[in-house]
Amino acid sequence: MKSSQKSQKLTGCLKRSICPITNTLDLIGDKWTLLVIRDMLFLKKKSFNEFLESPEGIATNILTERLNRLEDNGIIAKRPYQENPVRYEYILTKRGNDLRPVVMEMIRWGNAHIEGTFVPSKKMVGK
Repeated sequence: MKSSQKSQKLTGCLKRSICPITNTLDLIGDKWTLLVIRDMLFLKKKSFNEFLESPEGIATNILTERLNRLEDNGIIAKRPYQENPVRYEYILTKRGNDLRPVVMEMIRWGNAHIEGTFVPSKKMVGK
């Protein structure tokens, strides 16, 4: 995604309806995408292998597809960190970082309503 597009609204997403919840869920609402975003926001993961180490056990083909979709929609950016063989790291864009309050609210809700969920430290969530 070009830098001039990063601040612009996404287009071409209105496949099912004009509802903002529907369209947001179409971009990030599956069970794997938000976990990748979680890992980037709070665990500072950047590499493909770091994402694979998460305890939820995402398959490599699913991870590849989610990273590509996030990049295509300007939520993350990919940049090489090694030449031979080429290896990439993934970083959240402003659009991706803007998801922090959404994910924080999901953490708050889960902690309030699901017995035994992990309560992250203030340092971990950046408070």
